[in-house]
Amino acid sequence: MTTTLRPTGPEERAEDGGRRRSFAIADNGRPVGALTLATDSRFAHRAGRLLDLTVEPAERRRGRGTVAVLAAEEVLRGWGCGQADATVDAGAEDVLRLATALGYQPSGRLLTRELTKRPAPLPAGSSARPMTEAEFDGWLAEERAGYARSWVARGVPEQWAAFRADTDVTAALADGLDSAGAVLRVLEHDGTPVGSCWLDLGRTPEEVKRGPMLLGVRVAEEHRGHGHGRTLLGVAERLAVESGTGRLTLHVFAGNVPASRLYASLGYRPVRLHLTKPLK
Repeated sequence: MTTTLRPTGPEERAEDGGRRRSFAIADNGRPVGALTLATDSRFAHRAGRLLDLTVEPAERRRGRGTVAVLAAEEVLRGWGCGQADATVDAGAEDVLRLATALGYQPSGRLLTRELTKRPAPLPAGSSARPMTEAEFDGWLAEERAGYARSWVARGVPEQWAAFRADTDVTAALADGLDSAGAVLRVLEHDGTPVGSCWLDLGRTPEEVKRGPMLLGVRVAEEHRGHGHGRTLLGVAERLAVESGTGRLTLHVFAGNVPASRLYASLGYRPVRLHLTKPLK
């Protein structure tokens, strides 16, 4: 058995340095699967992504996927990538076992919850209001810095982490508080601002159909430990219900145990797992 990757078309190059190419997984020249590789613009193209990996059902459990992934990693190294990333459906146990055996580790999870009824009222003394222009710049700087720190804590080089934080946040908030789909709320308790939440209702028809994404929940350090995070999540859920979709999706970084426990206690379930592997 000789399993190889064979290009199915020319490599695509982008003006910003991005690269993308599709491959057939072949056994002695016979196609048995497919794989696409692409560099990730959010990491300044220093990270690569494994996309749409498939192996025909009759060809599985024969090492085809293992050989294909290892060959793909060599392609990414040749492109100058320092890490490989992949996204796996939460129920794809076979794929997850393969990725784990090859050294891929979880970097985060995408969670979702169907909201069948309106969330409970906010606790006594708590209220939510729109963020003001005077608050926005300071919040934005803190959001970028905190997002970058989350990536650094997971082994991403500081320069890449800063680039991704700036890219993601700028794309979502290009017009500040007036950015399409962006909803920013400040939580006050007894008249004192204690935290904020950031909800994305979507900017394209596909994103709107997907439903609201909770992009950030932040509680001021001096006000943590009093349940304000749970309250902010309730604020976001209320906004999601009011949007008409009745569903809220969010991302939680691997290792964020307090947040993971909170989401699990409220019925959020994983739908996709994000995996990463350093390419040495």
